[in-house]
Amino acid sequence: MTEITIAGHSIGPKFPPFVIAELSANHNGELSQALKIIDAAVEAGADAVKIQTYKPDTITFKSDAPDFQITEGLWAGRTLYDLYDWAHTPWEWHKALFSHAAKRGITLFSSPFDPTAVDLLESLAVPAYKIASFEAVDLPLIRYAASKGKPMIISTGMANLEEIGEAVAAAHDGGCHEIALLHCVSGYPAPAADYNLATIADMAGRFGVPVGLSDHTLDNTTAIASVALGASVIEKHMTLDRTGGGPDDSFSLEPGEFATLCRDVRAAWEAVGRVDYGEKSSEAANVRFRRSLYFIKDIKAGETITEDCIRSVRPGYGLAPKHAPSLIGQKITKDVGANTPVTKDAFV
Repeated sequence: MTEITIAGHSIGPKFPPFVIAELSANHNGELSQALKIIDAAVEAGADAVKIQTYKPDTITFKSDAPDFQITEGLWAGRTLYDLYDWAHTPWEWHKALFSHAAKRGITLFSSPFDPTAVDLLESLAVPAYKIASFEAVDLPLIRYAASKGKPMIISTGMANLEEIGEAVAAAHDGGCHEIALLHCVSGYPAPAADYNLATIADMAGRFGVPVGLSDHTLDNTTAIASVALGASVIEKHMTLDRTGGGPDDSFSLEPGEFATLCRDVRAAWEAVGRVDYGEKSSEAANVRFRRSLYFIKDIKAGETITEDCIRSVRPGYGLAPKHAPSLIGQKITKDVGANTPVTKDAFV
């Protein structure tokens, strides 16, 4: 399994999950709110914040035609252009966002949606690129972003196995060799049952890259479970107020919830650990309470041990109970008292 590095963060199964706070459209049109979300992500313990870089004109057409109408879901009643005009992060904010993240000591990167967005991000020395699920089939965009030589995370929502393979190949063709994939369900929100987290290990095995989870469920259970199944990256939307009325607020985590996510996915990674059958540090004090063999009556040196001389009881200072059969019929070499542990030095 390969590993990648983004802005000094090692990403792969050997390392704690790389936790990304997706700022997305949760700035609700206010730069000050975007800056506050970066602050909140720092306080919550996120490793990175991700934004999205597009303009409504670079992602769709301004049209009222049926193809461009949203008729279902959270954004029903809007046109695509209206939605993206409402949700986009203005390009003139980007420098301030990158500067603020640097001052707060948190990694900031972005999803570009066309080549001009890549060019803008390159001018800001972005450390990595994220390809959004809806753009995973835009192979020219992937190749162009890959040509910049930065690590790349590709989200796979809606992409089938062939399309994922094509996206990875396009990234390689463009010159990117540090790739991570995110298993994703592009529903907003998405039910946990749709996630089929067993896919994570299969994806890692097929493509030989770190695999993570882009989580659109409404709680942290799916993300925590994904770490136990090998997820190396966790991405989740973050907002200051789930009732704020923005495009993505309703399926995002508030700061306290995001802090819990960071804590719990790292605890899950620690719990998975490695194969280890040895005694654990937390068990050391309790070993004495295991069962062991004790003498249950006084016995003189030279007497023969019979079944009514010893018994398996707690605590664990005597020989293990498995030795009982081999002790029956042996002679004691010294006087022993009742309620004392059976030890090797009492026998020849």
